[in-house]
Amino acid sequence: MRIRTAGVVAVLGLALAASGCGDNSKDEPAAKESPKAAGGKLVIWADDKRAEALKPFGDKFGQENGVTVEVQAVSKDLQTNFVTASQQGSGPDVVVGAHDWIGNLVQNGAIDPVQLAAEQKSGFNETALKAVTFNGQLYGVPYAMENVALIRNTELAPEAPKTIEDLVAAGKKLKAEKKASEILCLQSGQNGDAYHIYPLYTSAGGYLFGTTANGDYDPKDLGVGKPESIEAFKKIAKLGEKGDGALKRSITGENSIATFTGKKCAYLVSGPWAIADAKKAGIKYDISPVPGFAGGKEAQPFVGVQSFYVASKGKNKALAQEFVANYVTTPELAVALYNAEPRPPALTAALDQVKGSDPDLAKFQEAGKNGQVLPAIPAMAAIWDPFGKAEAAIIGGADPAKTITSAGNTIAGQIK
Repeated sequence: MRIRTAGVVAVLGLALAASGCGDNSKDEPAAKESPKAAGGKLVIWADDKRAEALKPFGDKFGQENGVTVEVQAVSKDLQTNFVTASQQGSGPDVVVGAHDWIGNLVQNGAIDPVQLAAEQKSGFNETALKAVTFNGQLYGVPYAMENVALIRNTELAPEAPKTIEDLVAAGKKLKAEKKASEILCLQSGQNGDAYHIYPLYTSAGGYLFGTTANGDYDPKDLGVGKPESIEAFKKIAKLGEKGDGALKRSITGENSIATFTGKKCAYLVSGPWAIADAKKAGIKYDISPVPGFAGGKEAQPFVGVQSFYVASKGKNKALAQEFVANYVTTPELAVALYNAEPRPPALTAALDQVKGSDPDLAKFQEAGKNGQVLPAIPAMAAIWDPFGKAEAAIIGGADPAKTITSAGNTIAGQIK
C-alpha cells in the first residue's frame, strides 16, 4: 500500500512537469560538522519495509562515524507519533515519510531545512525537489516518487482506452459477456478517496487550490465548491451507482487490487504498490495514463514523494544532517529502498540503475509526467475528509451541486 497520512502518494522522471524548486538556501555545501563531535547515537524512524532496508546502511554509517545508529520501525500513524514525540522531546533524529507531511511538520516546528550542495540537488528529479520545497526552503531529501496510472488486464482489455467513456463501454461489454463483474476498480469506499479520484476530477475541470505568482499552492483560492468542481462532480456522478455503475462505494482500498487480481475487473486505477500483487496472481498487464473525459482536460494524477527529514528537536542534529545529506543522496541506499518496495527512485542515478530491469517504471513515469505535485500546505489536511465523503455520496447518487458546495463550505471553515 501507498504510504500516506490523511490522504496520500509516486513515480519518476517528471522534470518536464516541474518549474524549479525555488530553494533559497543559496546552494550552500552540505553541512560538514563532525558527526563524531556530537557523540551518542542517531535514531531513525521509518515504516517496517524501509526500516529493514535502512538497517545495513545505518550500521555502516555508525561504524564510519564511531556512533550508534538505531533504525526503529513505526508501523502505524508515523506522522502523528513523530509530532507527539517531538513535542515531548522523545522523538528521533531522522524520520522517513511522505512529502505532504511537510506543511504540518513545519507548522509544528518538528523538522529543520536540509542543506544540500548544488551538485547534490542536480542529481534529483526536479519534481521531487519541488515537492519537498516549502516556503522557499528544502525540507527533505527525496528518495522515491509515485502516482496512479491505469493498470489493465491485457487478456481482457488488449488496448488502452483513450477516454473514460471508452473504458466504460469496454467494461460494460465485458460484464455483458460475463468476463468481468466490475467495470472499473477505482477505490472509493463509504468515505471516498480524493487521491484516486483526482485524475477524473481534474479532467472534468476541477481543482483543489489555485496557485500564487511563484507557483506555490494558494490556500486562499479554494476550488472545492466553485462552479468548476460542481461541473466536475456532475460528470463523476454519471459514472456512479445511479449512472454507468463504473464508480461504486463497494470498491474500497481493501478490495480494489484484489478484485483486479481476481480477474473480476479489467481496469484498475492504482500505483506501483499494486504491481507485486498483479505479478503474484499471474495477471498479464500493461500500464497507461488514467484516461480523461472525452472533450475534457488531460487527467492529472497527484505526484507524491517519499523523503527523509531532520528532526528539529532531535538530540543529534549534526549527525542527522550528515546522514541525510551525504548518505541518503547515494545511489546504493536509493536502490536498496527501491528493492524493498519498487517505487521509482527520485535520484536519477538510482533510477538509471533499476529501470533497465523494470519496464514498468517508465510507464508509471509517462502516466505521471503531467501530474500535479500533491499539496503539502497545512490547508490540505482540511481537504481529505470532506472531499472524500462528498465524492462517496455523489457516487452513491447524492446531488452533486449541493453536496460539493457543502463540502467546500466545510473545508473553507476549517482553513480559516
